Amino acid sequence: MEDGYQNKTAFIKGDSGYYRGNSQAANDDEGGHSDSTEGHDEDDEIYEGEYQGIPRADSSKAADSLAGGDGQQFRDMAQFEGERRKDQEELAQQYETILQECGHGRFQWTLYFVLGLALMADGVEIFVVGFVLPSAEKDMCLSEESKGMLGLIVYLGMMVGAFVWGGLADRIGRRQSLLICLSINSVFSFFSSFVQGYSTFLFCRLLSGVGIGGSIPIVFSYYSEFLAQEKRGEHLSWLCMFWMIGGIYASAMAWAIIPHYGWSFQMGSAYQFHSWRVFVLVCAFPSVAAIASLTTMPESPRFFLENGKHDEGWMILKQVHDTNMRAKGHPEKVFSVTTIKTVKQMDEFILISTDFNIVKKWRNVIMFVWLSHIFVFCFSPSYYGLTVWFPDMIKYIQKQDYASRTKFFTKERVEHVTFNFTLENQVHRQGQYFNDKFINLKMKSMVFEDSLFEECYFEDITSSRSFFRNCTFISTLFYNTDLFQNRIINSKLVNSTFLHNKEGCLLDFTDDNNAYMIYFVSFLGTLAVLPGNIVSALLMDKIGRLRMLAGSSVISCVSCFFLSFGSTESGMIALLCLFGGISIASWNALDVLTVELYPSDKRTTAFGFLNALCKLAAVLGISIFQSFVGITKAVPILFAAGALAAGSFLALKLPETRGQVLQ
Repeated sequence: MEDGYQNKTAFIKGDSGYYRGNSQAANDDEGGHSDSTEGHDEDDEIYEGEYQGIPRADSSKAADSLAGGDGQQFRDMAQFEGERRKDQEELAQQYETILQECGHGRFQWTLYFVLGLALMADGVEIFVVGFVLPSAEKDMCLSEESKGMLGLIVYLGMMVGAFVWGGLADRIGRRQSLLICLSINSVFSFFSSFVQGYSTFLFCRLLSGVGIGGSIPIVFSYYSEFLAQEKRGEHLSWLCMFWMIGGIYASAMAWAIIPHYGWSFQMGSAYQFHSWRVFVLVCAFPSVAAIASLTTMPESPRFFLENGKHDEGWMILKQVHDTNMRAKGHPEKVFSVTTIKTVKQMDEFILISTDFNIVKKWRNVIMFVWLSHIFVFCFSPSYYGLTVWFPDMIKYIQKQDYASRTKFFTKERVEHVTFNFTLENQVHRQGQYFNDKFINLKMKSMVFEDSLFEECYFEDITSSRSFFRNCTFISTLFYNTDLFQNRIINSKLVNSTFLHNKEGCLLDFTDDNNAYMIYFVSFLGTLAVLPGNIVSALLMDKIGRLRMLAGSSVISCVSCFFLSFGSTESGMIALLCLFGGISIASWNALDVLTVELYPSDKRTTAFGFLNALCKLAAVLGISIFQSFVGITKAVPILFAAGALAAGSFLALKLPETRGQVLQ
């Protein structure tokens, strides 16, 4: 076949022999010339590099032969399957040769940045809800149950999206599926920044997650089908860096936007648009940019070839070749490929009739699926569980430190005093307050217990985590305050009046420093994966996928035991960065393995299913690890270490794909 590619007159192998690519018979079978040869007469000379059309396999004749008789049918089906597998193997080898001729250059780097924006949008989506939750919970009056659901809804949406879009990309194409899922993500991210109710916000974030859920399986499959064998592991690992960039972008935008409460407006008490909504809107930009860029890129040629659209596939491969050659200063180089292997296409009858061969055909793939799923359920709960557990532990340590600085006052008597300054982190017990005024102030973490307020005046009060328990109010006036029944607990009100209570949910102004700390910790944790990304990219094609996967898992397992030494904020932040920097290499290796082992017609379906399981395991891991915050470190440490140890052992059972052509 290789000699045939270089001849000026091409020969194409059909079901029985070779056909001249420019013969009248081939053109008659095809039903006309392709676009690339339109305008040539029969007698025109065909020059090297001119595509001459590809004869399609005659699936109707195959179906007729299969229907001839039961015994003959099964023999013909087995023969047909064998020929089809042989065709696919020959196409895989030829496709690798074509990519070698196309080279690696401007086209791949352009696609790298375009698909990087889509992967960046996925990274942003993970962080959005966590960053806006402290503000949104006050804006929407969220209960603890509602906050928990809002935190998990993105993962559930991404789980559904990975499964749906992964399967669709194998049927309608990588590019088209990615455009659809990114469009859904953009639209509902935009809507979620404006909707007011909790239910509608939850619904929009769910559909936003469903949209972005398809990005990872499609992006890696799409990009891999433009990469030659010796470049694939390295450049897929470089592509993973955009997930890190997405996390950095989200952290930086949250840091710059959310604390600026002046960036807001409201129309009465019914509609409020605070700064956190601006942040949600800004987080949709990577997805919108990815859509705009993706419209300039072609479909995967491998997808076209697997689906019998050889003319379209050839034209795209020629575009890749010509783009790279022009960028390298060799525009005179001609794309020498004139024939591409034809894979027999099976119609619905043949697909149904050959089901008995599926288990045998995919035996190795099924084993990989089983092992990969176990590995994901070992690694994913530990990774996502720990990445959530670290910030929660930091918050817990901050809360403990804050509580240790609480000031206590007992049996104090205060008369004729005006309080017009912030009251914070105090506990007053059995106090007596006569004719005192509390005007234009904020109460932060204030508690009054068993106290008496007589002829006092409260005006323009904003409170947060402040309560009056078992208190008595006599002839006291509350004007324009948020001191409602949920703030005044088991207390007596005698001749006391509430006027013009503050309506709606108000933003909590007490956590400015804590919010900055959350953004800063997330920024550092995301940036810490940079060394792991660089190492995995440089070594992926040198030491192999399995060694990278198993080695990173073992080191991550060992690092878990250092968690017991994290008793301060700085210590927990350092451990978070260490774990993230080590474990990212495992994810990169697993992504490359998944892309390379599955065949082209099943690649995004399998990747999507695997990614959906990953998100399900993430939800389980987050729920388990969060339940132990403030209780014990032993259980999370042992769980994570044991799961990672099991994952590293199972990783060694997976097949190595380094040096293999893309099936």
